[in-house]
Amino acid sequence: MTSIVGIIPSRYSSTRFPGKPLALIAGKPLIQRVVEQCRKARSLSEVIVATDDARIANAAKQFCRVELTRADHPSGSDRIAEVAARCACDAVVNVQGDEPLIDPAVIDAVAGALADNEMSTAATPIRNPAEYDNPNAVKVVVNAAGRALYFSRRTIPYLREAASRSASEQLAAFPFLKHLGIYGYRRETLLRLVKFPVSPLESAEKLEQLRALENGIQIAVVKVDYDSVGVDVPEDVRRVEELLKK
Repeated sequence: MTSIVGIIPSRYSSTRFPGKPLALIAGKPLIQRVVEQCRKARSLSEVIVATDDARIANAAKQFCRVELTRADHPSGSDRIAEVAARCACDAVVNVQGDEPLIDPAVIDAVAGALADNEMSTAATPIRNPAEYDNPNAVKVVVNAAGRALYFSRRTIPYLREAASRSASEQLAAFPFLKHLGIYGYRRETLLRLVKFPVSPLESAEKLEQLRALENGIQIAVVKVDYDSVGVDVPEDVRRVEELLKK
């Protein structure tokens, strides 16, 4: 993979936090914070913001290449595929636009896995019992080769012998993995993936990566010691600013 582009899909609309990409975090827009972290990754030859909103485009073009996209994409993967189709690159890393503290080493790990795999992502051990049965903390199980078997908002696997125990005890009994919402794709794989219709499992779980699994695209899962800190609601801004001070 000689040319890997980082693409950040960015939408203005958000039920819980409208205009989130332009929210100021310690004086800089959220989207700029994400771009700056991506630029620290050694594997990316370029960073691009993909958006359908002129307000985001006008702000982001001050510090980054911007590509305008259609507004009707069903997922972030579909949005970045529109951009990838216009780019001369070997692969793409899809970085979530609401993670201003994304670790560049995680980006590099996901990009590096594309040398031997069509698609890649990252996961981290679940340590917080509050995430054990939280549907917003997506779980992933992997095979012996480190490739995803399944992703779910349910807690998987089911520990039959420990089902009656507390969440803390079950976390101690099995290395549950939480999926981190970052994806790497070889360019041709991404363009092939988005030609498939939204799959039944993707529709049921509202997890776009299931479209790949349902259509036979294997996903390498790199295990990292990093937990994402996303900005989902306005209250998260102060939390991130406190972490930046540290």
